[in-house]
Amino acid sequence: MLVLGGARSGKSRFAQELAAASGCEVTFVATASPGDEEMARRIEAHRRVRPAEWCTVEAEFDAARAISRAKSGSAVLLDCLSLLVSNLLLRDENAADDEVENQLLAEVGAIFDASERLELLVVVSNETGQGVVPPTPLGRRYRDVLGTANQRAAGRSGTVYLMVAGIPVKIKP
Repeated sequence: MLVLGGARSGKSRFAQELAAASGCEVTFVATASPGDEEMARRIEAHRRVRPAEWCTVEAEFDAARAISRAKSGSAVLLDCLSLLVSNLLLRDENAADDEVENQLLAEVGAIFDASERLELLVVVSNETGQGVVPPTPLGRRYRDVLGTANQRAAGRSGTVYLMVAGIPVKIKP
């Protein structure tokens, strides 16, 4: 399942509701890293609203490996694909565009392959293609690569929601 939306659209809250409603043991795969004070505060705010019984795994780069370690028949919430893309893009900033894109698409494929033994996988990602064109080459590269990763994730997901002002709009199936 994929939950897309803009910034502050309610993606994470809705994804947590979906995972909790599964009735399964939940593993939360977090891709954010506290690179500065503001991001550290955001991460802490997200931690406070997660159920204490959920297992949290930090996976800045290898989310597929983290998902593969979750208990069979459980639920996994990956929050979020957009930060995973950013992490990988910034780590390999000097790599050729197609090399980075191939690596990211392989990771997206591995995420969904690893989820086949789960009861539920919920992936959260930002929809960046509806905003302004970023003013820098790196910003445009990020938008393009994330757009391609989102397309791949949507293709592998049986259900896709687009969050609009806190309202989930089911767009697939």
